[in-house]
Amino acid sequence: MPAAMNRLLTLLDALRRTPAAPWLALALGALMPLGLAPLDWWPVSLLALGLFSELLRDQAPRRAALISYAFGVGLWGHGASWLLVSMHDYGGTSLPLSLVLLAIVALTMALFFLPAGWLFSRLRLQRLGWLALPALLVLGEWLRSWVLTGFPWLMLGYGFIDTPLAGWAPLAGIYGVSLGAGITAVALFAIWREGKRAWGAILALAVIWIGGGLLEPLRWTVIDRQEAVSVSLVQGNIPQESKWALEWRDKTVQIYRDLSEKEWGRDIVLWPEAAIPMFAHEAKDVLTELDHQALKHETAFVTGVPFATWNKEQTAVYFYNSIAALGDGFGLYHKQQLVPIGEYIPFEDWLRGTIPFFDLPMSSFTWGPRQQQPLLVKGRAMAPFICYEIAYPSLVQRLSAQTAFLATVSNDGWFGHSIGPDQHFQMVRMRARETGRYIIRSTNNGITAIIDDAGDVVAQAPRFQRTVLRGEIHPATGLTPWQRFGVPPVLLSCLLLVALGWRQGRQ
Repeated sequence: MPAAMNRLLTLLDALRRTPAAPWLALALGALMPLGLAPLDWWPVSLLALGLFSELLRDQAPRRAALISYAFGVGLWGHGASWLLVSMHDYGGTSLPLSLVLLAIVALTMALFFLPAGWLFSRLRLQRLGWLALPALLVLGEWLRSWVLTGFPWLMLGYGFIDTPLAGWAPLAGIYGVSLGAGITAVALFAIWREGKRAWGAILALAVIWIGGGLLEPLRWTVIDRQEAVSVSLVQGNIPQESKWALEWRDKTVQIYRDLSEKEWGRDIVLWPEAAIPMFAHEAKDVLTELDHQALKHETAFVTGVPFATWNKEQTAVYFYNSIAALGDGFGLYHKQQLVPIGEYIPFEDWLRGTIPFFDLPMSSFTWGPRQQQPLLVKGRAMAPFICYEIAYPSLVQRLSAQTAFLATVSNDGWFGHSIGPDQHFQMVRMRARETGRYIIRSTNNGITAIIDDAGDVVAQAPRFQRTVLRGEIHPATGLTPWQRFGVPPVLLSCLLLVALGWRQGRQ
């Protein structure tokens, strides 16, 4: 193995100054998603990131920026390939045009990698300077989680949910796990290059992995094991192409009612996102009947349902993607983070009507207000998240603080059998680890599951089947350090690592 690595490093030295370097970076970026779900080959992502860091060594700033950009294009071109399913299979867009749109997404998201490569080269980092690259990449992950509403996908740390690095999640969130994984990748190559002289790399690996292993069994919240809340998660498996068809509206509701018939009496019955495929005022009779049914059996009934209301001046109507709690539950939550194209159209006046994908049903929702109360179910506060929202670490950190457990509803039917739903579910598991709380997840066709406070899957329903997943969850009290302090400590750590590398380089 050492001989093979030496040959590989020698080859990289030879290629670093050639026109092949950006193309190699593109290929390394395309390898990165193999470290995420569903494959979870995290050693591959460490190898790819380590090789990428070697490509950047001793590059001029502009060339380093180009190499970083190519790496980002490869990452997003492969990692977001599930978008093809929604655009082509369900969005009515031709395959060539879908490929062009995917390329535009990859080329756009790769822009977040440009500053990392340019700064890494511009600062002339030496000695401990290898610490700066992972820090710069994590800063990029944070930026793309909120710039232009954010697209917080494909973060390195998600692939390490089942490794000792996950022990850092309750302290520093996904960004801290990503930072640990990134430092691991570059530290390994520093050790291969310098041997025992790379004392900083050896120390960093020990702190990150041994520290994570020691932290992993710790629980920062108190789980009431004596109080069990019974849940029934209903999965309707409604064909995506029929989801919003008028002739399927009543049929869809009846499917969910039939599946739930034997579930009344459970503490919580949860239906997925937009399980009722009509606005709440149109489904008033159905919701009233379900409310009475749930009350009669002392069940908290929670469902996704679109909601429409006038603005304050009654000059326009707001449309929300919402979750309602009925029966022995109370509250209405409007989705705060909308999916571009799927739930709102950027530059709508220009794009609407140009291709079928920009005219998807229910793609003109309104952003929910920032300050909303959690849902109340069986006398407990429950933080609700609709589909895409669970991918936003800081949103979940903020809304989960004073709740006993979390619920997320989704409809990943848009992405079929692609890698998208698996990546999405991996994020749900990380949110459970970060918050130290159980999460229940109900979807249209999978992945419906119960996740415990450690991020482990307690129970999971088979995908693409009409079924009900039954189980129990336990309420939590207290806060993890991540919930208390959020992202600022991680951002400060990243800036300090960059400053440390820059100071070492100047010396």
